[in-house]
Formats: sequence, structure tokens, C-alpha cells
Amino acid sequence: MRKSLLPASLAPLLWLVLGVLVATGLLLTPLPMEVHRPAAWPEAANGFAASTAAPIQLEFEARGLVPQPPDAPAAHASNLLALPQDPEFALAAFWFAGSKEAAPDVGIAMSLWSRSQNAWTPAARVVDRHLVGAALGKSIMRIGNPVAWLDRQQRLHVFVVGTGLGGWAASRVLHLRQSQPQSPLDPLQPALEAIGQLPLSWLWNLSHLVRHAPLPLADGGMVLPLYFELGAKYPVFAWFNADGEFQGMRKFTGISQALQPALLALDGDRWLALLRSQSQDGQIGVIASSDGGKVWQRQADLPLSNDDSAVATMRLPDGSFVMLRNPAERGRSQLLMHLSRDGQTWSAPQILEDGVDGSEYSYPAMSWSDDRLWLSYTSLRQGIAWQRWRIKLSHQGQP
Repeated sequence: MRKSLLPASLAPLLWLVLGVLVATGLLLTPLPMEVHRPAAWPEAANGFAASTAAPIQLEFEARGLVPQPPDAPAAHASNLLALPQDPEFALAAFWFAGSKEAAPDVGIAMSLWSRSQNAWTPAARVVDRHLVGAALGKSIMRIGNPVAWLDRQQRLHVFVVGTGLGGWAASRVLHLRQSQPQSPLDPLQPALEAIGQLPLSWLWNLSHLVRHAPLPLADGGMVLPLYFELGAKYPVFAWFNADGEFQGMRKFTGISQALQPALLALDGDRWLALLRSQSQDGQIGVIASSDGGKVWQRQADLPLSNDDSAVATMRLPDGSFVMLRNPAERGRSQLLMHLSRDGQTWSAPQILEDGVDGSEYSYPAMSWSDDRLWLSYTSLRQGIAWQRWRIKLSHQGQP
């Protein structure tokens, strides 16, 4: 074990001082800019008619493992991104890979699903701590939790968690962007450049992390769900315009032990965020906004248990919703899927993974591409598993 740089007797004092500084910073942080931009609410596409009846039904189609980079025995925290304008690749998977979580050799890996090959491309390392640190002029000790997005120029943006001293609780959110607009993704290297860290707090932007996919807005921009983790734990939301430029943020401090908000748009202005809970009750937390994210209010927890693990959710083409979770009763050894019409009442669970005690199938992500629901998640901390589901034909509308 590496020897600490500080005497053990000084460590509590250091964290106390840091906590006071962060608390003061929260009070002094300027209010974010006024934002009111409705979420994207496109018409149901490809023959799947919107309905107010029961959610559409899904049936399993395929599954497997995404290729790991060579000499990377560990993997975690995947993210999926649909590539609607790419003629060859349907979607991209991003995750962090290395010897173990938080190790110095961990980097962000990428693989693309090839339509012509019906398979994932070999994994490529696309971001490492040295690349980011050199571009930002900062020492980055570890990186993780990639989240990807395409702007209106079809230019790739990747947000990652990066930290120096202090572990994940002292992290910042780093922003990288594809350097060649409108260029198709190279399966070996998408040419990313680090453009900065998100300005979320006056105190070195300390203790902000990213995990879940953005919520698309009607004007082509997006809202990126984030969270604050040092001491109190609560959701933060950052707005970006259609070119990927940061425009402002909101935070919800009316909850103290909730992480990793997953955003749902019920319509343009009515949004929900489902939260990983660290409370003793162990249920999925919910906050809601009726004005496009300007003001948030806490709602009753969902009657679904949560094992202090990430929850994923997204909208399906007919307007219903899907959610993935780890139940507290089985922990991360079991991964479940639910469907809902309103984002609040969820169907009975469908089991996606059911491992032995101590196994792990966690941190799920989802995307919709080629008329299919794609899932990815950590598999035993050794790789990234994927599944593909299609809509049952009996519930499919006429083209």
C-alpha cells in the first residue's frame, strides 16, 4: 500500500477544513443563468405509434460482451451513444478500462457496432489521464465515468470524471470534443481534444461527477445530469447549447443522500430525475420539475428498492419508458428491467442478469438505434456486457 503524504493525525483536520471551504463555496456560488428550453419530444418514428395504453412490450434479440482493450482486466461504467447519421456504425460504447478502478493505467475505451459486420469493433483507448492533464495543464491522477453526446454538427463530445488528490469525492467533470466536425468516427481513434473542465463551483469545480446520458432539448442542445458528492450528495444539472457550449446550471440541495440522477422528459416541460439512493430506506429517489428544469421538487420515492447503485432510464418511441436497476434484495448480483407509461408506475421486473451472491452486473446504460433498444452494463468488473431488444410485432404500428 502506498504511504500517505500526510500524518494520519492531520487527515481529519484536512477534511474538516476542506468541508468548510466547500460549504462556504456552495453559499457563494453565483446563481445560474435563467434557462427555460423544453425537452425534445419528437413524434413517434418508424411506425411505432404513440399511445396512452400499456407500454409497448419488448422481446430479447441478442447479447454478448464488448471487446476489451488488451492488457485491461477490469471494466466499469459504460455509456451508449446512437449514431443516427453514420452509414456504417449504429452506435458507440464508451467505458473505463484498466487494471482496476482508479488505477493510474485506467483510460476511456470505445467500441463501435458495425452494421456490415454485425459485431463490435476492437476496443480502442480514446482518452487517458496524461492526454487530459497535458491539455488542461493539470495533474490528473485517475479518470472514469464517460458520457458521450453528439451536437448539431454531429461532433462527438465526451465528458469524463477526473481527479487529483482526494479520490472520487474531489473530482471534476472534464469536457472533450471531436476536433474534426462532421467527420465520421474512426473506430481506432476519434481525434478528441480536451477543451476544459465544467465551471460548476468556485472551489476548483470540486466534487462534481457525471454518470448518465444527457436529456436532449428541442433546440438541439441538452441537459447533462451531474451530482455533487463531498459531504452532502445531491443532483446538479448543466445546460449546453446545440454546439456543446456550457450555458448554466441548476442544483437541487433539498435531498442529501442521492446520487447519479437519470433524466426523463414526460413532455417538453415536465421532467423527472430518478436517483441512486444512499438512504437507509434504500428506494429509488425521485425529483420533478414542471418548468423545464428551472425548479425541482422532491417527490415520494418509488416503491422499488435500490442497492446504492446506478439506475438507468430512457424514453421509448411510443412515449413509454424503460428503467434498469439493481434490487436491494439481491444487490448488484441481479439486474432488472421495468416498463412504465408515466415514469412513476412501473411494471413487474424482468430479470436481465441473475448471478451468484457477490457477482456484479451494474451501472447500466441504454440507447435506441436501428429500431432496437440496446443495453450495456458492467459484467463482473471484468468487461462490458450488452443486450439488444426489439418491440414485439403484435404491438408494432403500421409503417
